[in-house]
Amino acid sequence: MEPPVRLASTGTIIHGVSVGELLGVSTLAEARLIAGESGLGRIVQRLNVMEVPDILAWVKPHELLLTTGYPLRNTPQSLGRLVADLDERGLAALAIKLGRYVDELPSAMAEQADRLGFPLILLPNDVGFDDILNQVLTDILNRQAAVLVRAEEAHRALVQVVLAGGGLDEVTTEVAALLDVSVAAVDGRGRVLASAGPHEAALRESITRDWPPGAAASPGARTAVSVPVIAGGHHHGRIVAYSPSGDIRDSDVGILERAATVAALAVTRQEAVNAVESKYRADFLRDVLTGRAGSAERVVVRARAFGWDLERPVTVLVAELDPDGDERTAQDRLVTCWTAAMRRHDPRGAVAGFSHEVVAVVDASVDAARIAKDAASAFADTPPVTFSTGTSRPSRGPETLPEAYSQALKAARVGRQLHGPGAVAHFDQLGVYRLLSLVNDTDELHAFVRETLGPLASDDDAENADLRRTLQVLLETNLNVAETARRLHFHYNTLRYRIGKLERLLGNFTDDPHLRLNLTLALHVLRMRGI
Repeated sequence: MEPPVRLASTGTIIHGVSVGELLGVSTLAEARLIAGESGLGRIVQRLNVMEVPDILAWVKPHELLLTTGYPLRNTPQSLGRLVADLDERGLAALAIKLGRYVDELPSAMAEQADRLGFPLILLPNDVGFDDILNQVLTDILNRQAAVLVRAEEAHRALVQVVLAGGGLDEVTTEVAALLDVSVAAVDGRGRVLASAGPHEAALRESITRDWPPGAAASPGARTAVSVPVIAGGHHHGRIVAYSPSGDIRDSDVGILERAATVAALAVTRQEAVNAVESKYRADFLRDVLTGRAGSAERVVVRARAFGWDLERPVTVLVAELDPDGDERTAQDRLVTCWTAAMRRHDPRGAVAGFSHEVVAVVDASVDAARIAKDAASAFADTPPVTFSTGTSRPSRGPETLPEAYSQALKAARVGRQLHGPGAVAHFDQLGVYRLLSLVNDTDELHAFVRETLGPLASDDDAENADLRRTLQVLLETNLNVAETARRLHFHYNTLRYRIGKLERLLGNFTDDPHLRLNLTLALHVLRMRGI
């Protein structure tokens, strides 16, 4: 029966030496490679001696297995299968002494070792296993100690960068100097946030062309390596190292992992700073848009401190999340998308997120519809959440910004009512709805609806909505009975019956143009319910 596979962890030994390097130590100076030359790059982290026939149950990955062949002296035919079994269990190499228990290795064994890249080493008879164990383990432990010291020094240097107030630029510069490779900090979308190193341009091109970057397959050395930057349980991107010569070693990966931890600290700190700044910006812009920020001179000065220019003619845009979406997750994303769009089109424009909307104040000469389109395109990867956008008339100064904000907000909400979620509307394009939205006394509007539509103003009866629809189409077609019947898919006689019922409820609107105007306005107000 096949012996069980015991793949134990590597314990505290996480670095080692390659098989090729081991062949250069003094105790193995006269050792000879029999087969498996392509596997000289395999890493040795421990040693083991084969003393029992069921050795497969006790081996571990990255071991150099030493044997005299004693356990196999009576079953030399099993040597052919031994190489495949050891390779399957992740061993680094097999070193054997011939002549005492096993005279020679079968050719099939060497052929298989060459095919698998599994090194077979012939040991000199005058060297004891204890000498090999002592020297090789000493070399491995020294290598491990040196790697740990280097990693600790790198960690202290990186932490000092953050403690001194450095960010991702300083972290990448420090890592590039420590490893002599090119290093970049990349966000989750593959955008380079900071980079440094001798091949910085090639690294940026590689990331742009092939994200995420691949790694070389050869053990112990790579062309490109990326490690995740995780903070607060969130994935913030990656630290990427690049070397065209492919000399990024396993020990370098450990330093990159420490750099990712330090980068996470920098990211978390910057997020905290951004959150505070964002709150100050939002509070100030809210005060400006509600007329509570003080004089125009004071508004201009404070806005300039945020990098905003509110002295020029501007337009106010309001992006409001549509109902039925998950505002908790979508609001932050909405702010991010609008901020990025504003940065591209108007770097001096103001943008801030409120509770469930984003407000932007942009140069009046900028195409506001283009900004809204770019923000919507970036936001489209978070379905099914959508937002509606409203645009104001141009504002000539800080004093008129509250009025412009009110216009943009009304345009967003009326646009949603008229065109559904995701609408983009300008205040001047609302037609009669613009006039109705300027009536501040909504109770008066609702009273007008009740007086004009009578029982059709409510939905107490299920038939009311159907009759209102019939009335609306009749008014839209200028009382063209045939066209109305076609649109509503009614028989002509059915529609004549409904017209008679509507006139009994509302009055003789077919002969009274003033009544028809009142009915049209009342239906418009009813469509604006909730605005």
